[in-house]
Amino acid sequence: MVPFVPRGRGFGVIFIVVLITGVGYLGTRFFIGKWLFEAFEHLMERTPGIKYIFSSVRDVIKSFVGDKKRFNKPVWVCVNRDPEMWRIGFMTQKDMTYLGMEDKVAVYLPHSYAISGWVIIIDSKNVRQVKEMTAGEAMKFAVSGGITTTEDETYAGKDKL
Repeated sequence: MVPFVPRGRGFGVIFIVVLITGVGYLGTRFFIGKWLFEAFEHLMERTPGIKYIFSSVRDVIKSFVGDKKRFNKPVWVCVNRDPEMWRIGFMTQKDMTYLGMEDKVAVYLPHSYAISGWVIIIDSKNVRQVKEMTAGEAMKFAVSGGITTTEDETYAGKDKL
């Protein structure tokens, strides 16, 4: 029981939430907090076995948020010619010649309703840049299974199948 918190229902929970939020805010805004986060990151990168999982998870998180967003080049990928089938994805490597693959690109294809996806290496002739959507709209379209719409979309053809 915390002595300086008024008694009653919910005050303890509110106090704990405010305390944790305040410590987190102060910790990330000032030198000591940044130093602690960097020290933790350094420790995780030096721990055998964990460093591969930690660095992979950190890179995936940073690719979605932060200053170095990686999924910023939405593309259409033709995955089948007959019948013609296209998937939306994000180009992650424009040039695969460093791996001995001429005229190939790497594309990340996200799964719907999940944070997982595939990386495929495909001929650059089967890839087209998405010009109708921003990267955020393309990710929303892919992750939602194609059921989202853009805000400016008109419903002129809504009775068509």
